[in-house]
Amino acid sequence: MTGALTVVLDVGKTLAKLSLWDPQGQLVARRTRANARVDLGDYIALDVEGVDAWLAETLTEFARCGPVGAIVPVAHGAAIAVLRENRLACPPMDYESPIPAADRQAYLSDRDAFRFSGSPALPDGLNMGAQLHRLETLHPGLLGDGATLLPWAQYWAWRLSGVAASEVTSLGCHSDLWRPLEGRPSSLARKRGWAGGLAPLRSADAILGKLTPEWVGRTGLPADVSILCGLHDSNAALLAARGFPEIADADATVLSTGTWFVAMRSPGPGQPVDMNRLDEARDCLVNVDAYGRPVPSARFMGGREIEILTGLDTRRIDIGADQPRLIGAAPAALQGGAMVLPTLTPGVGPFPHGRGRWIGAPADEVHRRVLVSLYAALVSDAALDLIGARGRLLVEGRFAEADVFVRALAALRPETAVYTSNADNDVSYGALRLLNPRLAPKSPLVSAKPLEADLEGYKAAWLAAQRTEATA
Repeated sequence: MTGALTVVLDVGKTLAKLSLWDPQGQLVARRTRANARVDLGDYIALDVEGVDAWLAETLTEFARCGPVGAIVPVAHGAAIAVLRENRLACPPMDYESPIPAADRQAYLSDRDAFRFSGSPALPDGLNMGAQLHRLETLHPGLLGDGATLLPWAQYWAWRLSGVAASEVTSLGCHSDLWRPLEGRPSSLARKRGWAGGLAPLRSADAILGKLTPEWVGRTGLPADVSILCGLHDSNAALLAARGFPEIADADATVLSTGTWFVAMRSPGPGQPVDMNRLDEARDCLVNVDAYGRPVPSARFMGGREIEILTGLDTRRIDIGADQPRLIGAAPAALQGGAMVLPTLTPGVGPFPHGRGRWIGAPADEVHRRVLVSLYAALVSDAALDLIGARGRLLVEGRFAEADVFVRALAALRPETAVYTSNADNDVSYGALRLLNPRLAPKSPLVSAKPLEADLEGYKAAWLAAQRTEATA
């Protein structure tokens, strides 16, 4: 449909987002919804019904804005749906749902070694395989003959098109189900019979089909809307970053910031991924990009930790009007020796066993926000070191507008050119590039100016305090 609009559906962990774009990549409309926590007793489930109803309502609104030609689904990577008889067999599991110790021990013995899967053993249900194991324990026979397994982004593609597919960026996201360097299912997936249940593998930019008659009736959208296979959200951010000439095919890293801070390094042409330098115990992993190439990565729950430290309004550190005041307060905030030690989300990140706490928490609210921003920068810096990030760094997502955080990163990494991008050049822009790889970004990257403060001394004190805490 020439000149048609494109919808990007982004189902994140915390928020579901729907945006509407014109053919030139200009934003027409954006809507968001907080995802509910669904407690089923045996496990915590994802808010499928809530997202489904909101999606229908919002697509109905978007249908009145002009002709829609395509919908591109994007989602977080730690979720998988089980279909039987062409319907959802049970609610998909939330990755923060605890796995009983006995179940977990039985599961761990079956996993592939990290050097093959690039997937660390993560807590709760953060490995897709752990979710499948738990569901199979609760519902014997659920994953037997006739079951179809769909990663979360591809569940929504199926929901809209009726066509089931799998895709490598989702399967390669610490799932335990994939071998990134070999491009095939893991030994675990084959041994447990799950590999045979994976929906047929399709590329992220594949058009799976047209909008189903059900959704045409629910939304008023035309029947010829194309539904793309879609991809993992952090990989969409990586695809967006490669649209900038400063990043393109260079050795560069994207730090995607949301509930999770995910650092994904694209090695330069011809540079192999060295599995030996990635530390499984510190939340390093190997993602897979939209073209099947391995991507060394490291992560921590940055947005969640900021939320814990500042309250639910995480924008306390990145609201635009407050940035000059926060920058101005940074030197004074550093002088008192107050700091946050990692980690406030145990079991993940570069310091998974740290007992996160304040040292000398300041009474001044502005100083607290500055120090929370510095904490996020210090943990990000550690994660970036773990994957050998160098050359160029693009910070994107919710916290790219937190000036203290971004400028502190630039000061901590003086040999790295640090950039931020406009909010419109984020995950959605990466999704749009599946339809039009030549789509130019709407605004250039912005070079981050290093924070003018003694961060070298602060970092040394922070690391010393962290080491002392770890050995106490």
